Amino acid sequence: MSQTKESPVEDLTSTRLPSKGYAAMATSGNLVPWNFTRRNPRPHDVLVDIKYCGICHTDIHFVRNDFGMSVYPLVPGHEIVGVVTAVGDAVIKFKTGDTVGIGCLVDSCRECDNCKQDLEQYCLNGATYTYSIPERHGDGITYGGYSNQIVCDEDFVLKVDGSLPQEKVAPLLCAGITTYSPLRNWDIGAGHKVAILGLGGLGHMGVKFAAAMGAEVTVLSTSPEKEADAMELGAHKFVFTKDEEQVKNVQGYFDFILDTVAAEHDYNFYLSMLKTKGTMVCVGLPNTPAQVPVASLVFFGRSLAGSLIGGIAETQKMLDFCAANNITADIELINIKDVNEAFERIEQKDVKYRFVIDMATL
Repeated sequence: MSQTKESPVEDLTSTRLPSKGYAAMATSGNLVPWNFTRRNPRPHDVLVDIKYCGICHTDIHFVRNDFGMSVYPLVPGHEIVGVVTAVGDAVIKFKTGDTVGIGCLVDSCRECDNCKQDLEQYCLNGATYTYSIPERHGDGITYGGYSNQIVCDEDFVLKVDGSLPQEKVAPLLCAGITTYSPLRNWDIGAGHKVAILGLGGLGHMGVKFAAAMGAEVTVLSTSPEKEADAMELGAHKFVFTKDEEQVKNVQGYFDFILDTVAAEHDYNFYLSMLKTKGTMVCVGLPNTPAQVPVASLVFFGRSLAGSLIGGIAETQKMLDFCAANNITADIELINIKDVNEAFERIEQKDVKYRFVIDMATL
């Protein structure tokens, strides 16, 4: 490390960084306070003081090992906004004092065909996620944003516009890019009829993005009480999907459906609402396999696809789009001591629409 920078980095060459956060110690346990260490910043690393971290439903999946890949102790959190407090001597993109974001990715191989196309989330050699994944250079397991600080290579750090409230920006690093990416990849804009299936942490961002892109936006929901919220968020129409007449009126209606539902549901029911050549993109991750009659796709040329977050370049474009259009997440700011209660409330769908942890309470 350079000896000329006014940075604590050069003092950290012999010991790992003492850090603190909240961690799950086992599949069945609650999150508890935990002291741990992070790797020392390397030449291309930045050290970030975490100010806010959003709570994603994926955090709950990982804490409970629903995907069979969790490593304990596990510090969740991949919707991170903070301030750079130190930089390595080879860093060129950031300086101390910058407000930055870190999302679901902290590294990738950078050499495969996907990485070379700015699709790091689909790294053919395995993307390095922000938590519960072995670091690429033998520095242990990654730990997420439910903590006081994080070390990350500058290529996986995002610039955050200072005009937006930091706590409302945090969920953009996952919920934002997860919904922005498929809308952009399918060129959604003026003249398109778009449905957002589910009005939660992901869905409410999908409504905001699709409306800002100029599409006609309809929210599909099993909760009629969400209609007023849908309209306030920017939707033009609302369909209560348990009302047969309302469902009948949107058969073959939509060009594009963004499916944000993470629970088991009938895909064919919603595919029938697509026009010929229409597309439904899934961004939620139910635990059960989808049952889709191929005939519902073949006879109308419909497509059923999936989308995983976005690459780093696209995530930066999303953040810039949000700054230009004054788009942020609707949140409830919480004390980290209330994180286990927040997990319970998420499962009960009792949040509008994203919990964000104020890391000053750690």
